[in-house]
Amino acid sequence: MLENYFPILLFVLVGLGFGCIPVLLGKLLGPSRPDAEKLSPYECGFEAFEDARMKFDVRYYLVAILFILFDLEIAFLFPWAIVLKEIGWFGLIAMLVFLGILVVGFVYEWMKGALDWE
Repeated sequence: MLENYFPILLFVLVGLGFGCIPVLLGKLLGPSRPDAEKLSPYECGFEAFEDARMKFDVRYYLVAILFILFDLEIAFLFPWAIVLKEIGWFGLIAMLVFLGILVVGFVYEWMKGALDWE
């Protein structure tokens, strides 16, 4: 029974090895020359100059939401492309309707100026 799980254990160990070994080698063999610029806090493209609770422009959040929206669109396209032969014309038309709705939303946001950054 446990021998069935050995390939999974091996896969996890190899994955951890590929993730951890380069980091450890970098820490052990890499040069360590910290200076003021490397140790300074840097966030969102500008220096921290106010309270951490300062307000951001709404467009920042809008761009983040748009990225998530179109990223999820791609997440739906990959499985659809794999099973396209099995689902046939119905799947193709359903995906075209889905993409059409997303394109209409994208054009609406573009016309409203949501993608313009000043």
